[in-house]
Amino acid sequence: GLASHRPACWVQVRPAMRTVVISHVRDVPLDEWNRVTGTGHPFLRHEFLSALEANGCVGDDHGWWPRHIVVYDTDDTLVGIAPLYLKNNSYGEFVFDWAWADAYHRAGVPYYPKLVSSIPYTPVTGARLLVHPDSDQARVRQAIIDRALSLIAEQRASSLHWLFTTEADTQLLRAAGFRRRSSCHFHWHNDHYTSFEDFLSRLSSRKRKKIRRERRHVREAGIEIRIVHGNEATAEQWQVMHAFYCSTFEKKSGVPTLSLAFFLEISRTMGEQVVLVFASQGQETVAGAIMLRGDDALYGRHWGCREDFNSLHFEACYYQGIDYCIENRLALFEPGAQGEHKISRGFLPVYTWSAHWIVDERFREAIERYLLQEHELMVDYHDDLLQTSPYRKAGSHDA
Repeated sequence: GLASHRPACWVQVRPAMRTVVISHVRDVPLDEWNRVTGTGHPFLRHEFLSALEANGCVGDDHGWWPRHIVVYDTDDTLVGIAPLYLKNNSYGEFVFDWAWADAYHRAGVPYYPKLVSSIPYTPVTGARLLVHPDSDQARVRQAIIDRALSLIAEQRASSLHWLFTTEADTQLLRAAGFRRRSSCHFHWHNDHYTSFEDFLSRLSSRKRKKIRRERRHVREAGIEIRIVHGNEATAEQWQVMHAFYCSTFEKKSGVPTLSLAFFLEISRTMGEQVVLVFASQGQETVAGAIMLRGDDALYGRHWGCREDFNSLHFEACYYQGIDYCIENRLALFEPGAQGEHKISRGFLPVYTWSAHWIVDERFREAIERYLLQEHELMVDYHDDLLQTSPYRKAGSHDA
C-alpha cells in the first residue's frame, strides 16, 4: 500500500487554519456565525451581539471594544468563534476584579486595557470557545486560545479573562495555564413539574406558605400580569419597558447601557426569544421585567417599577419565570446574579467559573494565591447554602 512507500522520516503536516480578529460581528455573515454558535443560546447569536454594536451599547461610549476571534478552516469555512472585547474598565462584567485593578494602580502599573471574553452586561454561563459541531473541536479551540494569547501583546493588555465559562471550557483553559476563579449563582431547575402547584408541593410547608402569601399580595393589590414576546410587543410597550429598565439603574446610580434602539432591534430580529413581563394596575403599567429564552433555559435580565408593591418583584422576576419554564418545558431558569433570598423561592446555589491569564509574574503569583483561598471559601459557602434548601427531603412527610 501507499504507507510502505513513505520515507522513514515522513511526517503528515496538517494545513494551518486561519484566525482573524474582527471589530464588528457584522464582518461575518449572519448565517455563517449562527451555524457555529447555534441559536439556542440567545446571547451568542449574531443578532444579539451585532445589535449591541450597531446601537452604541459597546464601543467608545462604554469601553467595550470588540476584538472577536474567528477561525477559518483551510477551505475558508468558518469553524470557530470567541466573543472578545478590549476594555478600559471593569463595568458590566459581574466577575469583580476592582481589587486587582486597585493593586495595579497602587503599584504604579496599568491594569487597563485588558481583554475579556464575555457577553457584555450579561452574567450568564455559556460557551466561549465556540466550534462548529462538524469540526475538529480540540484543534479549533486551541487555535482560539493561541490567538487570544498572542492578542495580549498586540493590544498591550495586562491580562486576559474568560467569564462565565462552561465547565468544559474552564477545564480546557486551566490545562492551557489559565487560573480558575469560582463564584456562585442561584438557579431553578425544572424537575418535570406539571404546574406551579406541583413545584410548590416539593417545598417545605413554611416555604410553600410564604410563596403563596407573596403571590396573594400581588393579586390583592389588583395587579394583573401579562407575558408578551418581543415579536408581539409594540413600540409603545417597549418605550414603557425601557423606561423601567433605565429607572432601576438610575435608582442605584448605575449606567443604563442598553438603548431602546437595541431592544427594538432584537425584538425585530429574534423576538421569539425575548420574554416581557408586564404588571398592570387598572389601566396603568406599574412594573415590568425583561427575560430572554433559549432552547432549554430562561434568563432573567432586567426589572423596573413605578412604585413599590408588596412582593411584586418576586412575582414578576421569579414566579412568572418559573411558571413560564413549566408551561414551556424549559429545564433551567437563571434569574440573574447574586441574591441569597432566591433560595427560599426555589433557586439553589450553583458554581460559576471564570479563567484568567495575568501577564505580570508578580501579580500573577499573588492573584493565584488569592484564587486558591477564594475557591476554598466558595466551596464552604456553596455547601452551607445547600443546607438551607427549601425542598423537602426524600421521605419527608412535611405537608
